[in-house]
Amino acid sequence: MSVLEVKNIKKSFGKTEVLKGLSFSLEKGEVLSIIGSSGSGKTTLLRCLNFLEFADEGTISVDGKIIFDSASHKNLSETEIRDNRLHFGLVFQSFNLFPQYNVLQNITLAPTLLKRGSEEKIKKLALSLIERVGLSDKVENYPCELSGGQQQRVAIARALALNPDILCFDEPTSALDPELTGEVLKVIKDLKSGDSTMIVVTHEMEFARNISDKVIFMADGVIEEIGTPDEVFLNPKSPKTKSFLKKDIELVD
Repeated sequence: MSVLEVKNIKKSFGKTEVLKGLSFSLEKGEVLSIIGSSGSGKTTLLRCLNFLEFADEGTISVDGKIIFDSASHKNLSETEIRDNRLHFGLVFQSFNLFPQYNVLQNITLAPTLLKRGSEEKIKKLALSLIERVGLSDKVENYPCELSGGQQQRVAIARALALNPDILCFDEPTSALDPELTGEVLKVIKDLKSGDSTMIVVTHEMEFARNISDKVIFMADGVIEEIGTPDEVFLNPKSPKTKSFLKKDIELVD
């Protein structure tokens, strides 16, 4: 059984169709990378999965249970929406840390509010996650005292603290200087070895090719191509995919 199944997701803003019927599935422990030009709908898809937007049509299922159905989502209570949202952890491109809290407090805040255990248990988990992302020496530091790469690693630890079924990344390195990108990509790569199920929206093509089990290329609100990294990057079928990858190679060159 797939851990995630997305069927016919559509989303419009006014008269602008952003998502035009997206369907895909993801198995437990798989990493899915989503690539495509700006405006193709990648971030909107993540926001629909995380209940930050509500799709106009379609269904989303986790572990075989429908958690979103466009036909009935208006009947969901705030509690049900919150509980459904907790299936996903979202790491934003702009970190979104709370500036008034230090590293430890940023990570323990949500589990504490949601009563996910005793204070001691939550702190112990947070410290283990801080160590996992390589920031044990920054526990008491505030976001303003951290580099962009360090802030993004705190954001990853914060998302992991709620033990989501699926961890989502929205361009996790786009706000970083090139020299800081590597440290964040290494953390994400290490998570793959720990059997985390992940969706990564990224413009880092080499990274997507190396870490992914599946790759989706989006264009104009549709899934233009889906396949293994070798299928998409080495033998793309769609002319739009070929054009996009050619431009990316030219930019690197």
